[in-house]
Amino acid sequence: MELNEIQDLIKFVAKSNVSEIELESKGFKLIIKNKNAETQYVTAAPTQQVYQHTIAAPAPQAAPVAAAPAAPVEAAAPKANSKYITVKSPMIGTYYTKPSPDKPDFVKVGDDVKAGSVLCVIEAMKLFNEIESEISGKIVEILVKDSSPVEYDQPLFVIDPS
Repeated sequence: MELNEIQDLIKFVAKSNVSEIELESKGFKLIIKNKNAETQYVTAAPTQQVYQHTIAAPAPQAAPVAAAPAAPVEAAAPKANSKYITVKSPMIGTYYTKPSPDKPDFVKVGDDVKAGSVLCVIEAMKLFNEIESEISGKIVEILVKDSSPVEYDQPLFVIDPS
């Protein structure tokens, strides 16, 4: 196996959600593990010897993490024993409160929403994905500002289901 093929595999693992890939051929075994998406561990082993190398993963090109504003999620998030439900982002992308700049916001604090109501739009790779409410209730808090980058599983809304 050539070095450039190994590098291509490392890039593939870094860009995808694959946590581990294992390849074996002609007395050569290659295992690439993606842990924390910051560091990859590569173990290349001929049948008799084991070598372990640590390689820094390439930075994701989709959204710069350093540019993301520090949202006061911890301070704004409801208490763990609270009756409120937190709606989280199902993907990485850019959060928008309205379908287009000349249209009104999908929801505002105090609005009643039903299951299936559109709460916001997240743009990922030039695709606009509508995020719908899974429950009915009242919007208590909006935790993200319009046009802000969001991470996977980042809290977006707090809804009172009562």
